[in-house]
Amino acid sequence: MFLIKLISYLPFWILYFFSDILYLLGYHVLKYRQKVIFDNLLHAFPEKSDKERKKIAKKFYRNLTDSFAEIIKMYTISKEDLDKRVKIENKEIVLEAIQNGQVIIGLTGHFFNWEMHLQQMMANVSNKLDVVYTKVKSPFFEKLMMKIRTRFGGSMVEKDLFQKDYLRKRAQPRCIVLAADQRPNNREIRYWTNFMNRETAFFEGAEKLTKRFNHAVFYSNVSKPKRGHYIFNYEIIGTPPYLDEPDHSITDEFIRLLEANIREYPELYLWSHNRWKWKKGE
Repeated sequence: MFLIKLISYLPFWILYFFSDILYLLGYHVLKYRQKVIFDNLLHAFPEKSDKERKKIAKKFYRNLTDSFAEIIKMYTISKEDLDKRVKIENKEIVLEAIQNGQVIIGLTGHFFNWEMHLQQMMANVSNKLDVVYTKVKSPFFEKLMMKIRTRFGGSMVEKDLFQKDYLRKRAQPRCIVLAADQRPNNREIRYWTNFMNRETAFFEGAEKLTKRFNHAVFYSNVSKPKRGHYIFNYEIIGTPPYLDEPDHSITDEFIRLLEANIREYPELYLWSHNRWKWKKGE
């Protein structure tokens, strides 16, 4: 832990130098998860040529290794430097909800760099923030990521404990953030729909929570103007009351915005994840 903290004091340009080396190793030597990545890109962008998909894959690998460097830097990054590098547009959506004593739900996708986004939310939007996450298996990395993620406040809520935690803090105004594009376990699958040209399983929990307790919900759109700089733009996708809303209306709108975001910036999405492991009917 001390060594990582020491490395985190290095300037970004040195960390990105090591990222460039990792990129060369990951893409050209180790070929990290290339079968999954290229299969995902082939299904998502059948209209593109092999050359175009290869270009996306290379940019993805660069973003992946850059994210490792950025996460290390997050260990000691100042609020001022974080604010220069990570911009949040329409953050008033969250601030006003909390000031009005409300709970608001944020739905995100696995875009680079979601870790910097969460830290920026805690540092410069509101520390009244609960982030639902999946616990990692390694105790060392679990402790490290917890320390990095909560440097400026907020709390991480393990996915399996979220329901109990939500009910315990139900009356507390705050923002709850969920990565709503995660792959459900086979036993958790309730909703199938088309996403990136494939039948895809999605969780229903976020939508059920939102509608049952009448919370507003927003999507976080992502762009990357240059290396190490990100813009997250919040957009409301659901407001109570939900009296006449059809089933899955919020999930469908989330998926629509997520897919549009991916098609605009495909290199920012996490293609190494085996998102389509489950097939409908299996």
